[in-house]
Amino acid sequence: MLFSPLTLGELELPNRLVMAPLTRLRSGEDGVPGALVVEHYRQRASLGLIVSEGTYPSPAGRSYPGQPGLVTTEQIAAWKKVTDAVHAEGGRIFAQIMHGGRVSHADITGGHTIVGPSAVAIEGEVRTPAGKQPYPVPHALTTDELPVVMQEIVAGSVNAIEAGFDGVELHSANGYLLHEFLAPNSNVRDDSYGGSPEKRARFVIETVNAVVAAVGANRVGIRLSPEHSVQGIAETDAADVRATYEVLVDSIAPLNLAYVSILHHEPTSELVQDLRARFNGTFLVNSGFGTITTREEAAALVADGHADAVVVGRPAIANPDLARRWKDSLPLNEPDPSTFYADGSVGYTDYPAYSA
Repeated sequence: MLFSPLTLGELELPNRLVMAPLTRLRSGEDGVPGALVVEHYRQRASLGLIVSEGTYPSPAGRSYPGQPGLVTTEQIAAWKKVTDAVHAEGGRIFAQIMHGGRVSHADITGGHTIVGPSAVAIEGEVRTPAGKQPYPVPHALTTDELPVVMQEIVAGSVNAIEAGFDGVELHSANGYLLHEFLAPNSNVRDDSYGGSPEKRARFVIETVNAVVAAVGANRVGIRLSPEHSVQGIAETDAADVRATYEVLVDSIAPLNLAYVSILHHEPTSELVQDLRARFNGTFLVNSGFGTITTREEAAALVADGHADAVVVGRPAIANPDLARRWKDSLPLNEPDPSTFYADGSVGYTDYPAYSA
C-alpha cells in the first residue's frame, strides 16, 4: 500500500512517501534559494509529496542563517524556479511556512525583535553569524500584535501559492512560534491566548482559519509534534497534552484541510491514533526524528491503517530516488550528518540515484 496512489487535497500522489521539511541552510544571507536548491528538490520529485524546508514569512520569523524566505519578490521568483523544476519532473510540492518565534536571535533576523507568546527564553545557545550566543528573552506579543503576526503567516502562504507551490504546511511543531503557543512552559499568558488548553490553542486555530480563508483548505496542511520536547518546549503532562491537541484538532477538523502531519516517536500510540480519528482526514505520520525510519516501518504504518502516508527525512536526503529504491528493495545511500547544515553541493545534490 505504501506505493499506491493517495488523494491529498486536490492532488493525486503516486505513492505514500512524503519528503519531510528538512532544514538545510543553503539559501544565503538574503534567503533566496539558488540553482543548488532547485536541483535538490528536482532530484526528489518522484516522492509522493515534497514538503519544503521551513521558510520564514517575515524577517522576524527567521530562525537560521541561510534559511530561505517567502517575503521578497526575489525570494518568490527564486522559489518559482524550484516549483517549476519539481512540476516538470511530475512532482508535487508544499511550502512549509515557519515562524521561528523565540528560536532565533537579532543577529539572525537583521535586528528585528525576537517574539514569542511570553517573555520566556530558551535555555542554551543559538548559532548566529557572529558565533554562539545565549537565546534572548523574546518580546511577549500583545493582543494587538497577534493579528499582525498572523497576517505575516497568511502573506507568506499567499506568496507560496504565487511561487507555484501546490499548497502550504503550517509549522506548529518542534518548538517554533505556533508550538510555543501550545506548550504550557513557553506560553504563560493570563489573557485569552494562555492558561487553559483551549486558550493556548486559540492562536494556532485562528491562524489556520486565516490561511484557509486566503488560499483554500485543500491547499493547507499542518504539522504537529505533541510531546516533542525540543528547543525549550516541555510537554510532559500527558493529560494537558491530550486536552490541548484534542481542542486543536477538533477545531480544525471541520475545515477539511489537505492533511495533518504528526511527528511523534510512537505513531501507533493511543494519543496519535485518537488525534487521527478526531481529524478524520488525510493523516501523515513521521517517527524518524530520533531514529531513521525504515522501509519496513513505513510500509507497516500504512498497511496497518495507522497513517495514510509516511513522512521521511534522512532517507530522502541521501536517496533522491527513494521511492524506487524502497519499492524495488534496492540498497540505500547512507546520509552524512556532517553535511546536513553545510554549504554547497556536498551532501545536498551529489547523492547518486541507484545504478546497478
